[in-house]
Amino acid sequence: MKQIEVQIMGQSYLLASSDEGESLLRQAVAKVDTAMCQIRDAGKIKARDRIAVLAALNIAAQGLSTGSTANNTASAAPPRPVSPATTSDYSYLMARLDNALANDGQLL
Repeated sequence: MKQIEVQIMGQSYLLASSDEGESLLRQAVAKVDTAMCQIRDAGKIKARDRIAVLAALNIAAQGLSTGSTANNTASAAPPRPVSPATTSDYSYLMARLDNALANDGQLL
């Protein structure tokens, strides 16, 4: 195992990686960074933890969508990215997140 330093939304993280898994880990970091920056840049959400949760939900939904269409033809369009600025589902998710964080304000 080796450690690699990565940046996500301008913050450094030191991650453990096998030599053969480094490329995949860097791709995952790039995907998370892009998703988080898009949500932050939309301007409605400022809290890093909320941005992280929404990015994780976006990425998970895209993964599930891709997994469910894996048996379709290869020409199927990739899942469309969800914009938090225009999707009413985010209002619902934010309300649920607010309720979950109401007691202590922390995810962990």
